[in-house]
Amino acid sequence: MKSNNQLKIGAILSYFSLGIGNVISILYTPIMLRLLGQSEYGLYNLSNSIIGYLGVLDFGIGNAVIRYTAKYKALEDKDGESNLYGMFIVIYSILAVLVILAGSFLVMNTHLFFSSSLTNDEMTRIRFMMALMIFNLAISFPFGIFGAIITAHEQFVFPKLVGLVRQVLNPFVMIPLLLLGYKSLGMTVASTCLNLIFIWVNLYYCFKVLKIKVKFNKMDFSVLKEIMGYSFFIFLNMIVDKIYWSTDQFILGSVRGTVAVAVYSIGSTFNQYYMNFSTAISGVFLPKVTKMVTKNVSREELSNLFIRTGRIQFIILSFILSGFVLVGKEFIAIWAGDGYEQSYFIALLVMIPLTIPLIQNLGITILQAKNMHHFRSTVYIIIAILNVITSIPLAKMYGGVGCALATGISMVIGNIIIINIYYYKKIHINIPKFWLEISKLSIPVVISLGIMLAINKIVSLNGIIDVLFTGMTFTVIFVPLMWLLGMNNSEKELFIGPIKMIGRKLRRVTV
Repeated sequence: MKSNNQLKIGAILSYFSLGIGNVISILYTPIMLRLLGQSEYGLYNLSNSIIGYLGVLDFGIGNAVIRYTAKYKALEDKDGESNLYGMFIVIYSILAVLVILAGSFLVMNTHLFFSSSLTNDEMTRIRFMMALMIFNLAISFPFGIFGAIITAHEQFVFPKLVGLVRQVLNPFVMIPLLLLGYKSLGMTVASTCLNLIFIWVNLYYCFKVLKIKVKFNKMDFSVLKEIMGYSFFIFLNMIVDKIYWSTDQFILGSVRGTVAVAVYSIGSTFNQYYMNFSTAISGVFLPKVTKMVTKNVSREELSNLFIRTGRIQFIILSFILSGFVLVGKEFIAIWAGDGYEQSYFIALLVMIPLTIPLIQNLGITILQAKNMHHFRSTVYIIIAILNVITSIPLAKMYGGVGCALATGISMVIGNIIIINIYYYKKIHINIPKFWLEISKLSIPVVISLGIMLAINKIVSLNGIIDVLFTGMTFTVIFVPLMWLLGMNNSEKELFIGPIKMIGRKLRRVTV
């Protein structure tokens, strides 16, 4: 019961944290854009995208920490669990050294990639930022496992609260630095300091609250071999993710310069918001799904969980996507300022096809729990290579829009068509039933979006007041239609349950 409460509260906190985080980001980003300038903002995002590639040297072991901790807990093997942590720390320390070596090579050879598109001053600053980011990443590797350990113990509330504090604290640190003129380099230093603080917080929670023990007296090579086999294909997935979400910026930085990177980054910011709303739910399910698989639950149970989670995600994401279609262009013009007009189309070209894998991302969790993610990883790496090959000429011709188009097309081929066939044929998820359920939920979405598009033909959007009015009008139309025509009783209860709980607590207080 305690675990279920953690799961429910963790999911609620995920969305609350996302809501607060997105509000902060929406308020903070335009201030940052104007204080940094378009070129400096592009430089900061370019350095982040480059160092992001070193993150794949995690080799997918972060997921393995959660999976194998959950496995040992299910077997009630405390000694095995402690030795597991020691083994992971040793592995991650070795990987941290690899990060430093690979990062040093990148810093020393930055000119090979960007000498034709960056100025000498930009080259100097990007090297300093990359060096700091490499240090940050290297420190995060051996200590980052403690965050995964907390999740593996199904303690979802604490990490969500810590993440919320970090989101709130970030602009209060960054804005004064920007006002003092420290720009992107100062932001990088501050990010490193914040990371060190929150690493210590996770360490304290693991040792003082969870009372975990770490032992280095036994290296079980059979378990290590199993972990490496499990992690290798997650590692391939990580490479694919980096190609999807970072390579476009790298390509644009090479062929178009920092301004093109800045425009693309704004579009990517909205894609990231969009992804976060979906992964907030599925991210807390890996320990639960691992236990279900370990106990050999029926295919039907896993399939029903997949469909139920997908429906909830679709309700939320269809509302967000429809709202962005209606007011996104005008909002970006007001929010980011002049020069970011293409960001709206960049975001849409990715968000529309991205919706499908996002509402199905519990499938990834099921594959990881079953240790059956090999095929998916292989397909994705092929599709990712295709994405890069098509992105380069399209970037030269159409800039960021061309990169987004290449990403969207590759996503349709790999993340939608091929993976749905695999889910149905090999994992035995009831994909026809899933799509039938989604088609039912699509009816109120299409009706509400159609009504608003008709209204927008009559009323033109000018300024933030009109954007807010359109958003509120759409909400007033969408919510009742989805409630009456789309949602089932369990979904209604899920949404009104927290409101009822707050109401009961308030009544107790007043009494």
